[in-house]
Amino acid sequence: MLENWLNKECIALNVDAQDCRQAIQVGGDLLVANGKAEKSFVAAMIDAVTELGPYMVVAPGIAIPHARPESGAKAVALSLVTLKNPVSFGNPENDPVWLVTCLCALDSESHIELLQRLVNLLADDEAVSQIRNSKDIEYVMNLISKY
Repeated sequence: MLENWLNKECIALNVDAQDCRQAIQVGGDLLVANGKAEKSFVAAMIDAVTELGPYMVVAPGIAIPHARPESGAKAVALSLVTLKNPVSFGNPENDPVWLVTCLCALDSESHIELLQRLVNLLADDEAVSQIRNSKDIEYVMNLISKY
């Protein structure tokens, strides 16, 4: 189940972020606060956008920032942040982004099941729409528990 890697303490809804860096910072800070990553991991996710471009914008409005495990990952985990006002990541096809799910992994394989379940969730247009419009973390957790 997706909630094995995403708990309610790692969810923030309707967040005010001025740009993609701030949006990633919010998601990364949730991972740090819950013991899933070091602060260096958050910086590495932000640096990845600057250095490698917006490759982590995987679908219209959806980004999955991540960094190398050695950048400070402490667990396989996910944070989920919805933005009050979508921000640009620099991806002309899929900007602006309103959903940021920061991914933390310990190696190249331990997060594969997490990604499969996340993709199933993100492929469900109705669930994604409900997450986008929700201001209730418990409601979002209830949706997530189905994946």
